[in-house]
Amino acid sequence: MKNRIISGGGVIIFGLLIALGPQFLFKVCPVMDGMFMKCHWTARAEIGVGGPLIAGLGLALIFFANPKIRLGLTIGIFLAGVLALLIPHALIGGCANHMMPCRKITFPAITVIAVLLLITAAINALYLVRKKT
Repeated sequence: MKNRIISGGGVIIFGLLIALGPQFLFKVCPVMDGMFMKCHWTARAEIGVGGPLIAGLGLALIFFANPKIRLGLTIGIFLAGVLALLIPHALIGGCANHMMPCRKITFPAITVIAVLLLITAAINALYLVRKKT
């Protein structure tokens, strides 16, 4: 039970940081001349990945007790973390100017959070594989 709450709670926090961070904590570039920058759409995509996907899987990780189900959820969390990492760096991207807030603040913060999520998921997967049923 203790592992479920710690790992699930950590995943929920990382998911909410990925979803809400670019909106409120480490904001992307503002609207310029009535046009949305690429980083705006990156932040929108991170809402979908971090909120319902990662945080939802973290919530499920708390409620399910079967180690095999939890291992499957953890694999899903790991893959969602890879997606959260790929959105700003490969899939959508951000502003071309490296001095913009999205490149200086938002993308490094998302990278750190996503890497911490990947490490958490990997440790939890190793724990669940070694756990006897």
